[in-house]
This record gives sequence, C-alpha cells and structure tokens, in this order.
Amino acid sequence: MFPEPLTKEEEQEALKRLEQGDEEARNLLIEKNLRLVVHVCKKYTNVKVDQDDLLSIGTIGLIKGINSFNLKKGSKLSTYVSKCIDNEVLMYLRSIKKLNAEVYLNEPIGKDKDNNVITLEEVLENDGKSIEEVVDTKMKIKKMYNKIKKILKNRERTIIELRFGLTGGKPKTQKEIAKMMGISRSYVSRIETKAIEKLSEEFRE
Repeated sequence: MFPEPLTKEEEQEALKRLEQGDEEARNLLIEKNLRLVVHVCKKYTNVKVDQDDLLSIGTIGLIKGINSFNLKKGSKLSTYVSKCIDNEVLMYLRSIKKLNAEVYLNEPIGKDKDNNVITLEEVLENDGKSIEEVVDTKMKIKKMYNKIKKILKNRERTIIELRFGLTGGKPKTQKEIAKMMGISRSYVSRIETKAIEKLSEEFRE
C-alpha cells in the first residue's frame, strides 16, 4: 500500500521547502507520489518487460520530475511528474529496442562464398549504409557502465547489474536477487532505489 497523498496545502508547503533545498521535503514528495509511478506504468502492461523494471525506471522519472519542478510556473505537480515518469519509461523502452536491434545486427544471417559466417552489420557496412546509431548506443552503454563502477558501492552495483542483465545474463527480478544474496526483497528494493537515485543524480549533473 502506498502512503496517502499530500493535501493541496501540504504539497504547496513541501514544494516551498524543496525550493529552499530541504532534503526531507524532497524525499516526502517522492514518497507521497510513488502511486503515480504505478498508475503510469499500468499503461505498459502489454509490453514484454518485467513490471519491476518499469517501476524502477518510472521511479527515476518521478525523482527527476520532483527535482526539476518549478512552483512558479503554475503547473500541477501530479501532471508534471506523471509526464516525466512517462518520458522516462518511453526512453527506456526505446533503449531496449535499440539494444535488441544491436543484438540482431551481430547475429549470423548466412555464409559467404568462402563459407565464412556473415552478419547483418557486415552487410550494412559493405553496402555503405550508416550504423552510427548502433555505435552511439554502444558508447552510451560504455559511459553508463563506467558511472556504475565509479559511483556505486559493491552491493549496489551487483544489484543493478543483476536487475538489468548488464553483465550479459538475463535480467533478474528483485525476488530472485534477494534469494541469491540472502536478503529480503524489500531490502533489495531499497538498495536498488538508492542506486538509481545516485545514477540519476550523476547523469543530471
């Protein structure tokens, strides 16, 4: 169960405190709006992606939304952060699509006259067609790996790598990771959320 949302007056007070750099107000706004992550992610129930993954990505969008919200612009907080959550999920789904395309580019599609295996990527290169998007994706992934190694503690890094299959294995659920590491699922969730916040902060800077 999610905590009850703030009243309009409580939300306005928290937002004013947030403008003054109050970390407690920021955390309160994130916590009280977590239900919006679930609400937005429900739109993507037909997508072949683990719902826990979507919720984690949606939480990044929520954090970004709270951090960037401008009270003076007169926007409604729930409308603004819902859009941020949606944007983050869509970006994640597009990145998966790109990664899948990258895997497809490297898979064998046949053999040449000398019986050598050829891939779609080689065919595209031989035809002079651009694969800049694939290269760009690889560079971004490398950048993300470097940041993960740089700013996350061992346990945080392990959980993020397992959750998103960053070391080449199949992405695992929080429940599977909890069993592997001998800790509770809720503890895995807390560590994951903290790690994602760190990464979100790093990329924003």
